[in-house]
Amino acid sequence: MLAVPREEFVADALRSEAYDDRPLPIGAGQTISQPFTVAYMAQAAELLGDEKILEVGTGSGYGAAVLSHLGAKVHTIERIGSHARRASDTLLRMGYVNVQVHLGDGSLGLAAESPFDVIVVTAGAAALPPSYIEQIAEGGRIVIPIGKHRSEQRLHRFRNQRGTLLIDDLGSFAFVPLIGDEGWPTT
Repeated sequence: MLAVPREEFVADALRSEAYDDRPLPIGAGQTISQPFTVAYMAQAAELLGDEKILEVGTGSGYGAAVLSHLGAKVHTIERIGSHARRASDTLLRMGYVNVQVHLGDGSLGLAAESPFDVIVVTAGAAALPPSYIEQIAEGGRIVIPIGKHRSEQRLHRFRNQRGTLLIDDLGSFAFVPLIGDEGWPTT
């Protein structure tokens, strides 16, 4: 966490608040997650350093930057074009060469780059998207907030053990909704 300058991933007007342990707005109704949440999710992913990671919900790119220090390759997908472009520019400017930003429907994962050792989802879903199950490697982990309401979820870790998903409940969280074909509708 100390290796990633969070102030580089927030608006200039919010730089003085970059290290407050709270989410900050990044535009289009989206937020940069609070540092505790980013750290907690990274820890839940149980990264060893050689994993291929899919992050769903690029936002400003902060989470991808943190994950890039913990895994071998990070693919991050964002549905909002302006966020994807800004995150890509920031990550490249800062030298994060093991992160690739993709524009698309993150609820569908990123089949062209699968399988993934780890999938970290930074938006709340109503249920685990089937595409993630298809794209996770044997022994892989999916860390995702799931809940029946858009604004309140429980963080889950799914472990793929020989085709069976083992589930750990990691506590209550609130995330922006996962919008897309296998997520919440846009309205």
